[in-house]
Formats: sequence, C-alpha cells, structure tokens
Amino acid sequence: MWRHIASNALTLFIVLLLAAGGAVIWAQKQYTGPGPLAEAICLRVESGSNMRRVSADLAAQGAISSEVIFRAGADYSGKAGGLKAGSFLVDAHASMEEIVDAITRSGRSTCGTEINYRIGIRSAEVQVRELDPATNRYVERLAFDPAAVETAPEGYAEVLAQPDLRYRVTLAEGVTSHQVIEGLKAAEFLTGEVAQPEEGTLAPDSYEVTRGTERAALVARMAEAQAALLEELWQNRADGLPLESPREALILASIVEKETGLPEERRQVASVFVNRLRKGMALQTDPTIIYGITRGEYVLERGITNADKRGDTEKRQHGAVEYNTYVVTGLPPGPIANPGRAAIEAALDPDATPYLYFVADGSGGHAFAETLSEHNENVARWRRIEAERARE
Repeated sequence: MWRHIASNALTLFIVLLLAAGGAVIWAQKQYTGPGPLAEAICLRVESGSNMRRVSADLAAQGAISSEVIFRAGADYSGKAGGLKAGSFLVDAHASMEEIVDAITRSGRSTCGTEINYRIGIRSAEVQVRELDPATNRYVERLAFDPAAVETAPEGYAEVLAQPDLRYRVTLAEGVTSHQVIEGLKAAEFLTGEVAQPEEGTLAPDSYEVTRGTERAALVARMAEAQAALLEELWQNRADGLPLESPREALILASIVEKETGLPEERRQVASVFVNRLRKGMALQTDPTIIYGITRGEYVLERGITNADKRGDTEKRQHGAVEYNTYVVTGLPPGPIANPGRAAIEAALDPDATPYLYFVADGSGGHAFAETLSEHNENVARWRRIEAERARE
C-alpha cells in the first residue's frame, strides 16, 4: 500500500515538474518570440517610472501579450533596474526581450521630438520634427530661421521643455567653413568657443548631439568624418587621374559640388574638369571666382561680370587672383566649399567623356559639349532662355 502511495506521489511530482518545465519553456518563447504589435509605436518612459508602469503601458498599446512575463524576463535578465527615461521606438512584432533591451541599454531616445539645426548655404534653420513610427519618417512640426525672427514661434518653448528632447546638427552639401562656424555659434544648445577650420575639411552630414555639446568637439567630429571619407575614396580612385593628392581631389570635389546639384550630372561635370586638367586648359569655373571674391563669408547676390573674370574684383578686395580659374591655370589653391560624399566620389571616379564645356540648359541641368562651336551654340540657346524669362 505504501509503495503504491509513494509511486503515485512520485508520478504526480514528475508530472508537476514536467508541467512547470513546459510552462517555463512556453514563457521563454513568449518573451523571446515575435510580439503582437501590428505597427511600430513610440514608447514614452517618464522619469521616475518603473517596469510595472511600462509593462501596463505596453500591454494597453498591444505591444506585449503578458505583463507578468515581461517583468519576469526583465528581472531574470538583470535589466529591470536599468530602466531609462526617454522615448523609444518599438518596432512591429518586437519581442519582449528586444523591448526590454531598448529601454535599458543606453537611455538615448530613438523617437519622439527632435530639433534638427540645419546649416544651409544661405541660412540656418531650426526644424522641430517627430519620428512617425509607422513610416519611420520624420514629420516636420515647425521650422524657422533663428536669425530672421526676434522671438521663436509659438509652441517652441514647450518643445524645449520636453525632458527627452533630442538634438541634431545637419550640414548641407556645399556649405563653407565660415558658414558652418557662424551657424554653430548661433546654436543656443551648443557651448564653447570654436575656431574656423580649413575650407573643405568638414563632412556634410547629420550629427546627433546633446544639449551642452561643445562646438569644438562637434567640429572635430566633422573633420574626422571628412578625413576618413577622403582617405577611403582616395584609395579606390580611378586610374590615371590628373590629381596628385587627396587634397587636390578635395579641391576638385568642392568645385563639382558648387557647379551642380543634380546627382546624375556630378560625374559628367567632373569629367569636364578632369579633361581640361589633362589638356592644360584653364578650368574657367564661375564658383571659384565667387569664392575668390567672398572667401565663403557671404552669398554673392549678383551675376559674374567680365571684370570679375579678369580678376579686377579680387585684386581690389584681396590683392590676388589665386582662386580665379579664368586667370590661373589648374586647380585653385584650396577647396571652395565642403563637398559631400557624392561629389568626392565623382571627382575620383568621373565618367569617361570627350566633353570640355558645359553651360546651363534651362531645366536645372547642363548642356555638355566637346567642341567650342558646340558650346557656343549651347550658350546662345541659354541666353535666349534667359531673355525669354526676363520678359515674362
């Protein structure tokens, strides 16, 4: 009899043990497997919150199947105490394990409101935008030029008060170093003094920063990025280019950057200058004249004159015409802007063309020519277009 009771008890224990083991395996699969969330969401974790509040919020938004398993998994992984305040992107069907990792790993917000401070050719712009989780695209809420308004738009103060507000500085391709530094000086969320670096040495890109970031540190990041990019692309340059160094490639890329904004034209434009360099022809590019006059400190709000092409303006202002490629053969002494990756790629791997000339074609692009007579026809066509537009 006792043996029978003992046997039944042992059997029941084994059944309960197997059931418990099965429950653990099931819970583990629930924790690590794909979650029920149909579309991505932005999860806001308030300062002072805890896993219980977060799990309840996630369950209410349909992101997790069990609050208990979510909290147990966070406890078991040792991450429950690492909860960070902020706004975090939760992808569709993210597992509980992935969500726990996202809200405890770094504390850096991955969605929510962001201030993008964009430094462009003509001005800087403050853009307040939010990431739409469903499309993973930013939606602009407001934008303004801080130099053009006395007070910020309504609602901007409330934006600045958000505890998990993110900041970003974006440089447009073709900005000059002077424009970058003046723009950074006007960014109220940055700190410290900064010296103007050499032209062309800053990488146009988007840089995530925090309030209080030092301007000099940010400029150093930009310079390191440009140096690394130039080194990478120089190592993979096309054979036979008339360029002796990465610096000469940077100079040519800056000219290409200022000559065209059309991606499909960059390598063609670069081919014209490479062909001219090979033949010992003057580059005769207007952007170098403009830089020689302005030194990148302002936008020249007028057309180029014959006096400019002769170098008269530069002589009056700076006493030299070293940037005037109508007067000086070969590359100018330095870059005329900060070129982006695409322009550097074009300079180091141009199209193989016979072109030696190009001029605007009236559509936003350029008409290319192999001979001077063809070029003169293109120029005459462009002047007729200009005249017709002036009469409209």
